[in-house]
Amino acid sequence: MAVLQMQRISICALKHDRKAILEKLQSMGMIEMHQVAQDEAGFEKMDTQSAKSSFEKRVQITENALDVLNQYTPEKKSMFASLEGNELIDKKTMEAAAAKQEAVMEVAGLLIADHKKIAEAQAEIVKRNTQIEALTPWMSLEVAMNYPGTKKTAMLLGTMAAETTLEMIYGKLAEDHPEIEAVDISVISQDKDAVYLSVFCMKDQAADVENTLRTAGFSRPVVSTEQIPAKQKEELEEQIRQIEQTIADIRGEIISYAEDREELKIIGDYYRMRAEKYEVLGTLPQSRRTFIISGYAAKEAIPAIQKGIGDAYDCVIDVEELKEDEEPPVILKNNGFSESVEGVLESYGLPHKGEIDPTAIMSFFYVFFFGMMLSDAAYGAIIAIVCLIVLKKFPRMSAGMRKSMKMFMYCGISTVVWGILFGGYFGDVVDVVSSTFFGKELTIKPLWFAPLNDPMRLLIYSMAFGLVHLFVGLGIKGYMLLKDGKVLDFFCDIVLWYIFLIGLILMLLPSEIFASIAQTKIVFPAALVTLSKALAIIGALGLLLMSGRSSKNPALRLALGAYDIYNITGWLSDVLSYSRLLALGLATGVIASVVNQMGSMLGKSVFGVILFIVVFIVGHAMNLAINLLGAYVHTNRLQFVEFFGKFYEGGGKPFEPFHAETKYVDIKEEK
Repeated sequence: MAVLQMQRISICALKHDRKAILEKLQSMGMIEMHQVAQDEAGFEKMDTQSAKSSFEKRVQITENALDVLNQYTPEKKSMFASLEGNELIDKKTMEAAAAKQEAVMEVAGLLIADHKKIAEAQAEIVKRNTQIEALTPWMSLEVAMNYPGTKKTAMLLGTMAAETTLEMIYGKLAEDHPEIEAVDISVISQDKDAVYLSVFCMKDQAADVENTLRTAGFSRPVVSTEQIPAKQKEELEEQIRQIEQTIADIRGEIISYAEDREELKIIGDYYRMRAEKYEVLGTLPQSRRTFIISGYAAKEAIPAIQKGIGDAYDCVIDVEELKEDEEPPVILKNNGFSESVEGVLESYGLPHKGEIDPTAIMSFFYVFFFGMMLSDAAYGAIIAIVCLIVLKKFPRMSAGMRKSMKMFMYCGISTVVWGILFGGYFGDVVDVVSSTFFGKELTIKPLWFAPLNDPMRLLIYSMAFGLVHLFVGLGIKGYMLLKDGKVLDFFCDIVLWYIFLIGLILMLLPSEIFASIAQTKIVFPAALVTLSKALAIIGALGLLLMSGRSSKNPALRLALGAYDIYNITGWLSDVLSYSRLLALGLATGVIASVVNQMGSMLGKSVFGVILFIVVFIVGHAMNLAINLLGAYVHTNRLQFVEFFGKFYEGGGKPFEPFHAETKYVDIKEEK
């Protein structure tokens, strides 16, 4: 439960050590760069944009080359590849790959060029297929489409509407030019869109014939060949076969580069690191002989930086505390259990300067409520065991994924505990199986009580746990006020609310309303009843008079106090929100019981056993998935809305150190 103390660290070193120091800091990953402007004469910043862009361009080339390889020879990955993390290599391996970077980039260029050749060849195939498609209607034509005719005759090729008949065409010619008789029209082919025609006529009458036909919708074909269409099609098909062979050869060449995949990945990450280094280099103030690095680092990391840099290079390292108005980046440090829910906190917002890290307290309530919502021992055991296996089998998964797996493992353990308390093992599967298939009902009794048999009892406990959760949140706010020396605010905004709320709760417990909900009557001694009323009145009066203390206007002060008392409705709403613990807990058990009943419908028979197994596996898998999601979402909501709403703002900036941001490989960090 801690936000690490941050300090500003500045390093002034000789310029000729600049590259080595930056690489060392990048491998250590302990400083977030935040340069301080240097007003002294002689210091200036180096323009590294061109070099940075060059490295980024090379990164893109390697990515394009890898995409080409993955397209033609996909890398074999297991279904758990996302959990395996990046390959771990040592610095010597990276240096060996960097030594032949130009050869690797040449391979990348060849891969991209080959891919471009294939794209161009495929475009040529499309072009030729389009030509073949255009020629298809003319396949029965026995002369070239651009055949000029004989000395005295001409050939006209074209298309007309599909419903056009030869009688209609001859009729049109006879109507417009009765003197023309030497005309022969043949239908080459016909489809649903058009009729394809060849027209032979005298050359001196060709213009009149074509004009007449055009008025009826005649149009020349878009394609024309110097060969018979069937022959032209054969040549185009042969060209397509040749192009496909060329594509196959190029594809084979690409596949032959599959063994260079790993080097392409390493070189891509090498250029990523160089681009990051040059980006930082462009922010450093530099003189003729020296340069300055400045940024944030955790106080506990300072000795390692001083040892790694100060002992190896001629430099001056200055460490100073942060200024009052300086908002540093945030690093959380928690024990192994609590750090598992840091991702939940980060999704809401890291603590800003002056706030405490609520992760440790939140982690207990998070796991507690999650297990209560899912509340089936078998489901919890499945979750915990699966997460534990994943954690052991994939030690190099990302830090965020590892935290999530640990969180669900602990939530699974909590679910097992709640399942035992409530007697839930795949719902009531023990009862159903024993009575249906063995003729004798066996029941595993709950260690505490069964929510399906006593839901109102669970509702009371849900609200009680919620009230504890809210009171803890209010207490944390009080701690923060005392920490800042705001004693009056602590009394007025925390103590008075505790007095008021405790008084109201003590007044509610012996009431008829509570008795009807809890199905039990609580009787307090007269002195305790009087005390509860006194606490409620004292708390209400205190809030009425002190909540608006910032105002000097008496009327406005009382109005602000009354409005603050009205916020009791918000507390009621927050407490009622914890009824979702009841709702989701019951949903898990009810659906599980329905699945078991459905599976046992055919009774004790071979088909009954088969049906039960199928329904059991499918039904419980779906129930687990749905209620696992529900428990996750609603547990987050209880933390974000109800708990954090009492004391936490968030908005801190995460610590983003200068380190090797790689995509495919990780380099062993130097300690």
